[in-house]
Amino acid sequence: MLAKMTSKNQLTLPKSVVNSLGKPDYFEVEIENGRIVLTPVRIQQADAVRAKLNALGIDAQDVTDSIDWARKGGA
Repeated sequence: MLAKMTSKNQLTLPKSVVNSLGKPDYFEVEIENGRIVLTPVRIQQADAVRAKLNALGIDAQDVTDSIDWARKGGA
């Protein structure tokens, strides 16, 4: 299958390829032996942040209090 690069360095991947991968939004891009390798990734940064906050025992009220404190100029 061919994919054409546009003047803005954009590629359109064949629909059959994307569909077989579950229609990912992001790809990790690497060069291996002169080839471009695209690996689908799922960005779950929000989940990672929530898990970290939970592990630290930080809740929504703590975040609100911190924002209020910062807006007042801190100590």
